[in-house]
Amino acid sequence: MLQEFKTFAMRGNVVDMAVGIVIGAAFSAIVSGLVDQILMPVVGLVTGGVDFSNMFILLREGTVPGPYPSLDAAKEAGAVVIGYGAVVNALVHFLIVAFALFLVVKAVNRMRAEPEPAPPAPPEPTREEQLLTEIRDLLARR
Repeated sequence: MLQEFKTFAMRGNVVDMAVGIVIGAAFSAIVSGLVDQILMPVVGLVTGGVDFSNMFILLREGTVPGPYPSLDAAKEAGAVVIGYGAVVNALVHFLIVAFALFLVVKAVNRMRAEPEPAPPAPPEPTREEQLLTEIRDLLARR
């Protein structure tokens, strides 16, 4: 049983998958930093300083009455809220990751693609075809 597991674990696809997962986790940290520290501040600036991470809908006030300056303050007060700003951030994360993966897969497919073979040259005319062509040309000149 141990030998079977070793054979399975060392199969190329499993090792490739493990490498992909580790690189994906590292890539996720890069994307999170890109979205949180670069893109969302720009989006917030364009939208008039709106901080998406603090966007929420208040369903019921908590023990301390609102208004609440942030999502964390609302949660600390025990308010029931829908934090849709986190969904907006997650959507932006997803779109960036999906686009980056699209570019990577497209580049890999381009590198893997074998060039299309050149169309074969037309075959040489047979001796009979050459003679018939000469006869035709002679008749055309008369």
